[in-house]
Amino acid sequence: MGRLKRRLRDQAQIGDLAPSQVSVLLRLEQDGPATASSLARAEGMRPQSMAPVLNALKAAGLVSTTPDPADGRQTLFSLTEAFRKSVEEGRAARQDWLARALQVRLSPQEQDEVAKAVDLLKRLVDE
Repeated sequence: MGRLKRRLRDQAQIGDLAPSQVSVLLRLEQDGPATASSLARAEGMRPQSMAPVLNALKAAGLVSTTPDPADGRQTLFSLTEAFRKSVEEGRAARQDWLARALQVRLSPQEQDEVAKAVDLLKRLVDE
């Protein structure tokens, strides 16, 4: 399983992002725009520690800022459209790689077994 995760990660081409940066990007993708303080709370960090993470992501063109319409004193951070598109393309590339690998390396019976295992894993996650 670890080797599969490494192969998929190799396909991702994430770059040289720190784990805290990756975590913030995933949270913004899943939850949508957020303030620095809400991101810090969600990540278990002090707001002062979140600032350099967000500044680096903004400098890299991965996140953008807009004023919070509910509170003009706050700033909302969100994924840039370019980064969101890159994430979607990367995800599609990994899915294509995995589908091709399953077709080429596994027999039809083994492919069915993998599909059943995926269904079981989904049940575990959904419960």
